[in-house]
Amino acid sequence: MDHIYSPWRKEYFDRDKNNPACVFCEAAKQPDSPENLIIFRGKLAFVILNRYPYTSGHLMVVPFQHSSALSELTDDTMLEMMQLTQKAVSVLGQEYQPQGFNIGMNLGAVAGAGITEHLHMHVVPRWQGDANFVSVIGQTRVLPETLEETYYRMRQAWKKA
Repeated sequence: MDHIYSPWRKEYFDRDKNNPACVFCEAAKQPDSPENLIIFRGKLAFVILNRYPYTSGHLMVVPFQHSSALSELTDDTMLEMMQLTQKAVSVLGQEYQPQGFNIGMNLGAVAGAGITEHLHMHVVPRWQGDANFVSVIGQTRVLPETLEETYYRMRQAWKKA
C-alpha cells in the first residue's frame, strides 16, 4: 500500500486542544475579516476559509448550529449547506479554474475530522499535480497566495456571483 503524507497539517493537529471553545462558533461571533476568514454568512450556515488549506481556496461550509451529528441538523440547514456548497464550487471555478473538486465531511476523529465537535463540509479545489514532490518529499506545502489574499479574492468573487 502506498502512503501520501501531509506533514504541513501537523500544526493544525498540534493546536491547543485544551481550549474548550469551538473554533467555528467563536469565528461566527466575530465580524468578518481576514482574521476569522468568513467569506459569507447565510441564514443557517456560513462559508469560511480553511486556516490550514490543502490548496488555495479550500473552503468549508459550516452550520451555525453547533453539532457533531448530521442527524441533528434540520432539513433547512442541510439544504442551505448544499446550496452554499454549490455556490462555492461555482465561485471557485470562476475565480481559480480548478480541474476538479473534493467535497465532503469527515464525521468523527477516526474518519479524519480535526474538529470533531462541529461538523462542516469541505470544498477543496484541485489541480493536476497539486500534491507534487515538494509536498510529499520536501514536507512543504506550496500555496501561491497568502490566506489574506485568498480571503479578499474570495469575498469579492462571492459578492459578484
